Amino acid sequence: MLAGPGCARYLADFGADVIKVERKGVGDTSRNLGWRDPEDDETFFFKGANRNKRFIELDLRDGADVERFLTLVENSDVLIENMRPGKLDALGLTTQALHARNPKLVITRITAFGQTGPYKDRPGFASLAEAMSGFAALNGEADGSPVLPPIALTDEATALAAAFATMVAVHSGVGQEVDLSLVESLNQLMGPLASLFLRTGQQQPRLGSGLPYSIPRGAYRTSDDKWVVVSTSADSVAARVMDLIGLGGDERFATVADRMTNRELVEEAMANWVITRTRDEAIAAFEEADAAAAPVYDMAELTGDEHSTARNMFPTVDGYPMTGLVARLSETPGELRWPGQPRGTHQDEVFTEFDL
Repeated sequence: MLAGPGCARYLADFGADVIKVERKGVGDTSRNLGWRDPEDDETFFFKGANRNKRFIELDLRDGADVERFLTLVENSDVLIENMRPGKLDALGLTTQALHARNPKLVITRITAFGQTGPYKDRPGFASLAEAMSGFAALNGEADGSPVLPPIALTDEATALAAAFATMVAVHSGVGQEVDLSLVESLNQLMGPLASLFLRTGQQQPRLGSGLPYSIPRGAYRTSDDKWVVVSTSADSVAARVMDLIGLGGDERFATVADRMTNRELVEEAMANWVITRTRDEAIAAFEEADAAAAPVYDMAELTGDEHSTARNMFPTVDGYPMTGLVARLSETPGELRWPGQPRGTHQDEVFTEFDL
């Protein structure tokens, strides 16, 4: 629902002319996903994932509309689709048919499980990928159940991966298919965990906010009932934190291996240090020590933060506030032109431009 549109949105943000083809009379399913903007009754998911695009409607079971679609294919560099494998083929829009009209076309296909393998025909959403990629097994408290992320994590990760892979394919100058799956895209974020298991049989345990190799690391409650997050992944930072919380010079905590052995003692000392200070006091002490800590923000705090404001992280376009560009290019910056639009907004414009 979001990974395919998200991929196209990243390309549109940086100058691609993206024409979104919606099912005639029905529209994209994300138009009915989640909260709605009271100004125009479109969903926030749809308006964000489909910004900067032009919108038309076609019925790909209608011969005339199929021909219109193929005319667009002839004039395009990329086709992005997120149907289950074989769905476009069933409409006569096979890879061979598409490449017959445009040999250099890059066809980016985004599915739950990929274009091959025994699971390829299964329906799937991001939640299934989060379960099967190894992510949910790691997420949650040590003595609790696996936890799914409360955001569209897999869709967003896959959208970024798909945009990158699509640009690599376009740069090759060769018409080809790009096959991305939600499961494999999220599994890329698991880092060395598969290698660890396949070489040693070890698995990373579920530790809440903790990591086996970064101690202390987690979210800690402050005296004013707020939270700060601390990370000590670098040895030099860990040493400064040990000094800050009164454990400096103790050989039990000198190295990563030592802190792993004495995890509970370190975490207890960290929690006890934080709980005696307000959030501002704790952050100030970490900054003075040149160590890594940050406040836990909700959306109200993040959107009002001075750094967010200085970076213009949430620009307003056509009166609609949204998340800004994913990257800032010094010479060829992206541009936010408009949020997602009503169905068929650009139908006449596109039909005239491409003689459809």
